Amino acid sequence: MPLFTPAERRFAEGVARLTCTNPFLPERIDAERAALGPDFVAGAGPVWSAAPGDERVSPNVERLSRRVAELADRARDRLAHATTASDSAAAPAAGAPADAELALYEDLVLYLLYDRHAAHRFPAVLADEERTGRPPRLPFYDEFVRDARRLLEPPGRRLAAAADLPHIFACFFQIRRAFHHIFAHLVGGSMPAARLRAAAWQSIFTHDMRRYRRTLFSRMGEFATLVVGPSGTGKELVARAIGLSRYIPFDARAQVFSEGAAGSFHALNLSALTPTLIESELFGHARGAFTGARTDRKGWLEICRPLGAVFLDEIGETEASLQVKLLRALQTRIFTRIGETAPRRFHGKLIAATNRDLAGEMAAGRFRPDFYYRLCSDMITTPSLREQLAEAPGELDLFLRFIARGLVGDEADALAAEVKEWIAARLGPDYAWPGTVRELEQCVRNVLIRREYLPPVRHPSADPGAALHGALDAGTLTAEALLRAYVTRVYAQTGSYEETARRLALDRRTVKAKVDPGLLAEFRRRPTTP
Repeated sequence: MPLFTPAERRFAEGVARLTCTNPFLPERIDAERAALGPDFVAGAGPVWSAAPGDERVSPNVERLSRRVAELADRARDRLAHATTASDSAAAPAAGAPADAELALYEDLVLYLLYDRHAAHRFPAVLADEERTGRPPRLPFYDEFVRDARRLLEPPGRRLAAAADLPHIFACFFQIRRAFHHIFAHLVGGSMPAARLRAAAWQSIFTHDMRRYRRTLFSRMGEFATLVVGPSGTGKELVARAIGLSRYIPFDARAQVFSEGAAGSFHALNLSALTPTLIESELFGHARGAFTGARTDRKGWLEICRPLGAVFLDEIGETEASLQVKLLRALQTRIFTRIGETAPRRFHGKLIAATNRDLAGEMAAGRFRPDFYYRLCSDMITTPSLREQLAEAPGELDLFLRFIARGLVGDEADALAAEVKEWIAARLGPDYAWPGTVRELEQCVRNVLIRREYLPPVRHPSADPGAALHGALDAGTLTAEALLRAYVTRVYAQTGSYEETARRLALDRRTVKAKVDPGLLAEFRRRPTTP
């Protein structure tokens, strides 16, 4: 007999899609809608995003949980019956489940196991992430194994996923930990914010969750991640979410993870240090290597554990000599301390960030192309506050509440309303927020203390037209960056969203969302290179 009825099969296919869907894109909600059909509860929005003080579980997730548990039990009983019938005959029964049905059943079981154990048990473990020393023992792993074996090893059959339950348990924990760090810290309900969360998720798991579980879980540290975007847009938050969400193996015999997440993320702001200090911090030094080097010292590349990450902020400001040394460390995983010749290995993951236009920096000869191409195998662009508000003006309320909640706690709503009223009266709805979210935070603090905020005065920078031409010649602009720059340049010439949209054959709303206020100001201050 078939393992699923036609209606059950449609539901199981929807659940299978959910097991490998990026949770931060609209496709996650679409998959829930496809699986639940008429039982889907609308109104939650096109993407998952955090709201201040709202910890409610989605009603669709709750409905999925109930239906998955019921269907998994029914399918298990049918599978056991089909196996018994096949074993009792000289040849396999004609109604034995096909491989496609078994694969659907396995996805259904994995969804159920994650829901029962990762969603309900692992939050208690997340609270111990900052604990130093040996990770805590997790005796509920025994319950997970019993549940998994009951579902994955029905009488007379053993599905492939049952072969490595410690690995599945570790993957479940990593998924829950990654979701926590991304969902809680990369906030915003706009599509630019959703795309940022989705990009961080892909940096951790790639776009193919099944391949990640099979092969890539132990190799993602080999890929450097480059986070680019304006200052104040949360690049370190993105880096931290990725760095704290790496795969950690689980020791089933001892019932502990091989290490904890505490102390696994090492951040270094390169713009705050001299070149010598940067080298010392990164690579370490031998005693007597330079004035003040009184003892041997390990650098962050040496301290970083194999499952850890080193974050280098403001990578665009490094000198050429340091770029060469970092390039070698990334290519060969070998480096030396200052004043030594003995090779040492870097085992962790490198994450770098910059607010500079690296294409322009390469065109000007200040940033090495070979170093850039070593960094950009995985690149994330953080959206500006202006970009998010252009698409979803109501996001200002959300950001104000998040910032106010950290400042005044229970009085957050009142402070957010006060700041919003002040912004509307003094800055207006079209204020560009050149300092992005960081500027908005300072605005909230200023209004809280003085009921006043003075926006910064922007100073002209290098010729934006020349920088754009240099980036085009170097061939290093992403499609998104190229579109934003070109739309901004045409808008600077026309001064009209409608005319720009007509010239570029784009929708007016797209043009409005793509215009970069900071770049627009530079185009208007300086003549562009013809």
